[in-house]
Amino acid sequence: MKPLQINNHTFDWGSRTYVMGILNITPDSFSGDGLMSHGDRIEQALRQAGHFLKHRADILDVGGESTRPGSQTVDADEEMERVIPVIQALSKEFPEALISIDTYKSKVAEEAFKAGAQILNDVWALRADPELAPVAKAFNAPVILMHNRSNPASVEVREQLGNAYIGAEYDDLIEDVKRELLVSVEIAKKAGIEERHIILDPGIGFGKTREHNLELINRLAEIRALGYPVLLGPSRKSFIGFTLDLPADERIEGTAATIAVGITRGADLIRVHDVKEMSRVARMTDAIVRHG
Repeated sequence: MKPLQINNHTFDWGSRTYVMGILNITPDSFSGDGLMSHGDRIEQALRQAGHFLKHRADILDVGGESTRPGSQTVDADEEMERVIPVIQALSKEFPEALISIDTYKSKVAEEAFKAGAQILNDVWALRADPELAPVAKAFNAPVILMHNRSNPASVEVREQLGNAYIGAEYDDLIEDVKRELLVSVEIAKKAGIEERHIILDPGIGFGKTREHNLELINRLAEIRALGYPVLLGPSRKSFIGFTLDLPADERIEGTAATIAVGITRGADLIRVHDVKEMSRVARMTDAIVRHG
């Protein structure tokens, strides 16, 4: 698996686990960490980003639309109003930091790249907007392709995806996830995106039951066997809450367990809310399974 080079940052897959910190520029994040509900969002984002970078975050992931079940969709203009000023401020304050834009809309991605984002994190894996893959290619941006069988909240997205993605019924969980991720890989390749710029995410919590999520983490090595780096994003999610009977703000130990096991199964990159704690979990797990 070839290393990924972005500016001065090298992702040498397999050498250690990389950490992505979540910056939710929303009023309605499922985990209660939406920065729009805590005063000045730019000031809050800068403070949180500084904390993340201090505690070894490798990527800052900026998103302006909540993906929690039942959340309201946000049109591209409103999403840009939320995230673009934040990305501009982060780029100015932390010029060496890597920023990813968490969006499935090409218009938002294009403006985010112009503002200083360098990576695309798409919860619909290039399926929801046919213009998104060409935009990523135009800016030479690596893409994180996430498997998703959630019921799309917007009519436009549903039309793009067709009926195949609605519902959480699987004939064979791992094989279905692999097959559908590879469809998105083909979309990326057809747009001219290089293989070394593709990262896969099995989509923990997106159109999957508690049992599906637990099985996916335990069998993550089978996703990584497709030959691409794997991002794991279990942080504070409801399957942990269901397992431990705990609300979102008490799922840090459950998240730590999923991260540790996920790394032993081949996770290369973890997407988390609690960067300080999960960075330590990752480093300790790496010391055991990657020998330092």
